[in-house]
Order: sequence, then structure tokens, then C-alpha cells
Amino acid sequence: MDAPQVSELKRIMQENARLKKLVAERDLEFEIMPPEVAAKMW
Repeated sequence: MDAPQVSELKRIMQENARLKKLVAERDLEFEIMPPEVAAKMW
């Protein structure tokens, strides 16, 4: 891999980590949410 490819890969990996964190936080919010509230969201 050349330098631009390595930089792009690092950027993509950082974005992937950020998105995984967002999904994990959202899943946690649904877990602690009362079932009645969660049911209304769908």
C-alpha cells in the first residue's frame, strides 16, 4: 500500500469505530428504556 491508501484506510477505520460506538450507545439506550416507551418508537 502506498501512503495515500494507508491514510484513507486509517480514516475509514476511525469512522467505522465512531459509528460502532454510536450504534452501541443507541442499543444501550434501548436496553435501559422501559418496554412501553420502546414499543411506541416502532
